[in-house]
Amino acid sequence: MIRKTFMAITLGAALVISSTSVGAKSTEKAPSKNSQIAYYVDESTLPFDALDGYKTDRYWGVHNGAGYRIEVPKDWNGELVLYAHGYRGTGLELTVSNPSIREHLLEKGYAWAASSYSTNGYDVAQAVKDTHALGSYFNGKVKKPKKTYVMGHSMGGHITAVLSEQYVSAYDGALPMCGVTGDTELFDFFTDYGLVAQALSGVKKENQKILNDEEYKLKILPQVYSSLGIGQKLTVAGENFKTVIMNLTGGERPLFDVAFNSYKDFLFQQMPVDPTYLVASGNVIDNTDSVYQLDNDLNLSPDERLLNNAVLRITSDPNTKQKGLTGVPKVEGKHKIPMISLHNVGDLFVPFHMQQIHAKRAQENSNEDLLVTRAIRAVGHCDFTPEEEVQAFEDLVQWVEKGVKPEGDDILNPSAVADPSFGKKFTKPLRNFDLLNNQEKSEDSSS
Repeated sequence: MIRKTFMAITLGAALVISSTSVGAKSTEKAPSKNSQIAYYVDESTLPFDALDGYKTDRYWGVHNGAGYRIEVPKDWNGELVLYAHGYRGTGLELTVSNPSIREHLLEKGYAWAASSYSTNGYDVAQAVKDTHALGSYFNGKVKKPKKTYVMGHSMGGHITAVLSEQYVSAYDGALPMCGVTGDTELFDFFTDYGLVAQALSGVKKENQKILNDEEYKLKILPQVYSSLGIGQKLTVAGENFKTVIMNLTGGERPLFDVAFNSYKDFLFQQMPVDPTYLVASGNVIDNTDSVYQLDNDLNLSPDERLLNNAVLRITSDPNTKQKGLTGVPKVEGKHKIPMISLHNVGDLFVPFHMQQIHAKRAQENSNEDLLVTRAIRAVGHCDFTPEEEVQAFEDLVQWVEKGVKPEGDDILNPSAVADPSFGKKFTKPLRNFDLLNNQEKSEDSSS
């Protein structure tokens, strides 16, 4: 259950393009909105070999400050897949990733292209522009494709969704995976996690910390760990905290116990050091619409009212509420092409409710017929098997080319999400915790 209220590209000079050999190393630095950040591409890392058994033309280089790779099979089917990689941190070096289903794409005759983007950080706006520019560059370097698909993981899923909305006629199908499709709501969650923990640990509202500063780490976190029983057996306050986080991230669902145990320490380190995330004009965090609940009843109990009143509330800077390709672009749910979205039901780094927020927005815009969502029973972030990704991609292709809309999961139905079998339909194969659980049930029934 959702526990939060939902309120002309210049090509420029391309450097060192090659399909067979490494070109001379370039010292060009990628242009940045912040001229003090000297991002760069180490061109010696760009060349890549063909996969065994596949004959392809391969191109690499730097375009508009971003590194890129392009691969076109000799038996090209005339269609292109643009791949958007995930968050790379805030380092200076820009790097390119090949698509996770590269071999399948080549086997089916698809060309693919991937950009490093010309900046790092959570700069989705620039990454969208750079990925779109690479598609335009492909048109001139190779040939204009008959169809173009876009796919990406994590931040790349955010990029995929924004590309689909910003360039409505440029793409034919989209596959965001483990995507931050709730955009700034992810950063609200990171903040909620820390502030709710502080409130339940007895830290007064005026003393709660949003920034991951020395006082937070040296004074507040030890108090939180002790009060909640983090790292040992959870206290009553700790169990309440766990329930709040379950409701914030998608409601009652399979694998949440495993997920909470896996992420409970890690998430305390995600409190934002810079609430602008280096790309917005002001603070992007806003938890004024967050509702913290200790049970499945939407009506607030007296204890829930006390908790909600005890949590520090933060309002985002009005300047961050810009539309279009600025700051952290919003995913509106207004795409006009078929889209399949995959998410791990136990992911708490980019939680499952990101997918629910996206589905809710599409529904509010009467656009739900163009979005199919699928839950995968895994706890890791972007923990998909090749089989799961290939099936999603092939189902997307059938939808685009033959009008056959594929099946998905009913992720906005709390009863469906809470069902013990939720997510099994598209999980291939079941992970170890599911297999062990099935084995235990079998042993119990035979004893």
